[in-house]
Amino acid sequence: MDFVGGVVAFVIIWVVVLFVVLPFGVRQPDETEEGHMPGAPDNPRIGVKFAVTTGITTALWAVLYVVVLNGWITLPLP
Repeated sequence: MDFVGGVVAFVIIWVVVLFVVLPFGVRQPDETEEGHMPGAPDNPRIGVKFAVTTGITTALWAVLYVVVLNGWITLPLP
């Protein structure tokens, strides 16, 4: 796996993991103010979710890197 392939794999895994992590801990506000969407989360904690996503993605990418490096799965080159 070359550098560009590794970065592309990391970004794809990161986006997929982000969509898995986003719904965790979502709480809707008890009272909504006028002009606010009633389904909007009260405190989305997006920074924490980005950090968790990056940690999970790093672990998954490391596993993918070891698998490709050892030749257990070969990726076709164009």
